[in-house]
Amino acid sequence: MRNPFQEGNTKSCQKVVTEADFARFEAGLVHPVCSTFALAQAMEWASRLFVLEMKDPDEEGIGTMLHIDHHAPAFAGETLEIEATYNTLHQNELRCTISVKAGERLVATGQTGQKILKKEKIHRLLKNSRN
Repeated sequence: MRNPFQEGNTKSCQKVVTEADFARFEAGLVHPVCSTFALAQAMEWASRLFVLEMKDPDEEGIGTMLHIDHHAPAFAGETLEIEATYNTLHQNELRCTISVKAGERLVATGQTGQKILKKEKIHRLLKNSRN
């Protein structure tokens, strides 16, 4: 693992809200706005942009923590700006603060955690968890 980053560095990505992102459960549509689940995936992706530059070829990132606070809805067709800010790297665990905006409107804030481990260790951990 290498670490070319320091506290305060940022990575960002965009996501256009579609109907596939709406809040739905088995009983059907809950709200025609971006779901917390869809935000979670986008927030984790933004922080993974750091991991992609940090991990060695024989390593992979694995999520350890996700926290989301919803502040406002995001509607179909809106482009979300997701920004991850590098907070800390403690041993091999990266922690980021995330903000999600639709234009000037703050949609969500949160934090993510990801550990960078050897692929063989992840495989072993997952295999042992099945037993």
